[in-house]
Amino acid sequence: MEVIIEKILNGGVNLILAILILIVGQWVAKKAKAFFISVLENKAVDPTLIGFFASMLYGSIVVFVVIAAVGRLGVETTSFAAVVAAAGLAIGLALQGSLSNFAAGVLLILFKPFRVGNFIKAGGEAGVVVEVGLLATELKTPDNVKIIMPNSSIMSGPITNLSAHDTRRVDMVVGVSYGDDLNKAKQLMLDLLAADERVLTEPAVVIEVANLGDSSVDFVVRPWVNAADYWGVKFDFTKAVKETFDAEGISIPFPQRNVHVIQETPL
Repeated sequence: MEVIIEKILNGGVNLILAILILIVGQWVAKKAKAFFISVLENKAVDPTLIGFFASMLYGSIVVFVVIAAVGRLGVETTSFAAVVAAAGLAIGLALQGSLSNFAAGVLLILFKPFRVGNFIKAGGEAGVVVEVGLLATELKTPDNVKIIMPNSSIMSGPITNLSAHDTRRVDMVVGVSYGDDLNKAKQLMLDLLAADERVLTEPAVVIEVANLGDSSVDFVVRPWVNAADYWGVKFDFTKAVKETFDAEGISIPFPQRNVHVIQETPL
């Protein structure tokens, strides 16, 4: 009877201690999570990462506390930890693709190669970034189509951020015929760009003969503009140069081919 009473007392004490371990451990986990969140917020870390890592920290502490409480009750924790590890490995193998996307998402959020609102080209797609998540990134194409891209697809290739800088260079090619006055054509294009207030004075506009083609003499036209004015300047200049060249008698040739027919003299 004394042995039984002693075992009951010991068991009761261990049970009380296990409960205390759970209560104190949960309190410590909450405090650690709150402190971790405050530190990351002071360092201006992305809110998505703050929530995820804080939850990871809280979950890890809770698992450790549960193992400690179970061990206090006399349960062998070595096998329990092995089961948890095996389950984690199985889940990791099953979610291999998702984990790859998750790792890529963490890198995207940490290094920020682009932000929400940027126009990018990545993974064979192009569009405005709507949201950067831990598993996928949402894009909106210029024709208002929603694209959900796995983050691993974005990180596996080059990322072109067309909105990274405030200014952009508009690259255009204008061809004139071989019989036209090249200096006059160049001056007309310079005048058109000078009259457009959206074209920046620095860096200076570049207009030079770049190629002697099969049917035309090709000018490269390279003005600098604010990123928001890129397409407007390009479209307006293309229209204006056609109208100006027509008014000034400068032709924009189309591809043509001369065919020579040789008539053989019959024997």
